[in-house]
Amino acid sequence: MGDGIKARNKRGSIGAEWWSRRFIDLVESFADKGRLQRGRTYARKGNVFDLRVDPYEVTAKVHGSAPDPYEVALGIDVIDEADWRAVEKELASRAVFRARLLAGEMPPEIEWVFAELGLALFPGSASDLHLMCDCPDWGDPCKHAAAVLYILAEAFDDDPFLILQWNGRGKDRLLAGLRRAGAAGPDPLDIEDEPLAAAGFWTPPSGLARLRDRRPTPPVPPGFVLQVAAPPPVRIRRRPLPDVLAPAYQALAAQDADDRPV
Repeated sequence: MGDGIKARNKRGSIGAEWWSRRFIDLVESFADKGRLQRGRTYARKGNVFDLRVDPYEVTAKVHGSAPDPYEVALGIDVIDEADWRAVEKELASRAVFRARLLAGEMPPEIEWVFAELGLALFPGSASDLHLMCDCPDWGDPCKHAAAVLYILAEAFDDDPFLILQWNGRGKDRLLAGLRRAGAAGPDPLDIEDEPLAAAGFWTPPSGLARLRDRRPTPPVPPGFVLQVAAPPPVRIRRRPLPDVLAPAYQALAAQDADDRPV
């Protein structure tokens, strides 16, 4: 059976880059742990094949106990065209983000850009991830869908733009949009001087009035900095330092929630 895509990581967590680890950490925070473990086993045995990433849907086939492979689809909510234009405009307005994306890199702060616009780059809950498999297991996820999730994370390692492809924007179209938005947008250093007068000293700059209202920003999850920052070369009892610190962040977040006034 194991003639498909085999997960490279044979032990421990799957996913090497910050974006794939972020994706897997979110999935593991809300999905059934037992089925995820069986899915990792399938992924490492090479049971997944024909992986395809399309806008809003990932499809693959998985060898299981039946003679014929199961067909799996992973769906996410649609980011519409207007929201994608807003994302492109925001990314293009930040020279560092635009430069890194055009260079083929995925800046960790890109998730914040989506959050500021009320959007999600990754599925943050079970309701954000729509898993389909034609196997008889009604689990969410079944082990076949779980295996595809882990193979998808390693595909993200190889090409972070697949994350954006899944969210509805292929690499070529996104970069073309960034180039257009960057060329059409104002130079952030080209600021017109205005005379300073007492009458207008305490009024906000006129540009603020033109900022459009944004939807509420989703809360940053506990330990988010551990996911986006480069991990230090420190291990405690053979475990990476971020893995050791993660429970402490979770405990502090829970304590903070308990201390808030009702």
